[in-house]
Amino acid sequence: MSAEPARTITLPSGEEIAALGQGTWYLGEDPARREQEIAALRLGLDLGMTVVDTAEMYGDGAAEELVGEAVRGRREEVFLVSKVLPGHADRKGTVAACEGSLRRLRAERLDLYLLHWRGRWPLEETLAGFADLMEAGKIRHWGVSNLDVADMMALTALPGGDAAAVDQVLYNLSRRGIEWDLLPWCREAGVAVMAYSPVEQGRLLKMEALGAVARALGVTPAQVALAWVLAQGVAAIPRSGSPEHVRENRGAMDLHLPTEALDALDEAFPPPSGPTPLEML
Repeated sequence: MSAEPARTITLPSGEEIAALGQGTWYLGEDPARREQEIAALRLGLDLGMTVVDTAEMYGDGAAEELVGEAVRGRREEVFLVSKVLPGHADRKGTVAACEGSLRRLRAERLDLYLLHWRGRWPLEETLAGFADLMEAGKIRHWGVSNLDVADMMALTALPGGDAAAVDQVLYNLSRRGIEWDLLPWCREAGVAVMAYSPVEQGRLLKMEALGAVARALGVTPAQVALAWVLAQGVAAIPRSGSPEHVRENRGAMDLHLPTEALDALDEAFPPPSGPTPLEML
């Protein structure tokens, strides 16, 4: 049985967003590449990759500024995501961090605001900040990143914690640990899962087993790796700083992985045989 790549994923609210979006980690840090990176992001929007993910941490805000320039005049096309650093994630700090992100993005609101990872502040504090931002109309949805099952259970046990829309985690062919417990838990709870580093920051693309599958299908290793993530019902936000790579990534949405390819990938990149601590980059 072949695997159908997801074109959209559904949030708990029922809203559908593009399953293949655009990440921005390390973008905006080299002035010589700025125009090319902006062109890449705009091309992604043209091709339907309308989820754009960034964070206050990326380049100390430089990525957010780049995104703000790239989406100028096209904000309504974009599902805009950013993240608050754990050190800022008390109630007042969460609000202040979001307001800083909005200034850099030149936006009035975020579509999704995530806690980047769990830190010293109690989750209750972060939730209160999210609630304040929702009430002020500065964010539409909130979620988390890098939270494992135990963290998600702690979160959803809190008042209002079951409104989490997304858990964004490291997930790709070489990092399949979430399939044991976190991914099934999120599916049961209705929390959408979003994969960052879906090609392992390019390291996956050098692996011969992936290359062999790609050659057999007449596509690129990146397209196979991304199509595999999408076939799991997980959104993917690959970073790309060039229009050529954006076009390549977009091809994953039309790639159906046949049974033989899925079997070969499982053999080369086995699923977990037991609980695995959540991995992070």
